[in-house]
Amino acid sequence: MADTSNCQKNWYSILGASPSDDLHELKQKYQRLVLMLHPDKQKPGISAEEASLQLRRFLDVDQAWKVLGDEERRRAFDLQLRADELKQSWPVDACVLLEDMSWDSECGSYSYGCRCGGEFVLEEEETEDIAVVCCDTCSLSIEVKRCT
Repeated sequence: MADTSNCQKNWYSILGASPSDDLHELKQKYQRLVLMLHPDKQKPGISAEEASLQLRRFLDVDQAWKVLGDEERRRAFDLQLRADELKQSWPVDACVLLEDMSWDSECGSYSYGCRCGGEFVLEEEETEDIAVVCCDTCSLSIEVKRCT
């Protein structure tokens, strides 16, 4: 299970890696950064602020490897990244009241016709919050609101 504090940072960017990198590539990037940032490798005479910054970066690199180097933790982190991407704000083409949508009791969902001929479908359990729904045929999306 992903630690929620890990979701605050993108561990791939800290290592200079991408989600498509395999474990060997991640390990090489980690080792290069650890050798460069290790506190024992600091040049004499650097300011305390710079030393502190380098130590924080070293600790971030170490944490990134702990997350991405473990298959289960990496999978959980990847899933969280994907969920965060899906939560991002979408361009909305229209705002529709839930009451204006058609209820389908067989499917347990609301639907609303799109101008392309497709449909916007909202499952019953998704009606608690404001939802952005994409058309099942084209790239249009609507924001569904409850009538207050």
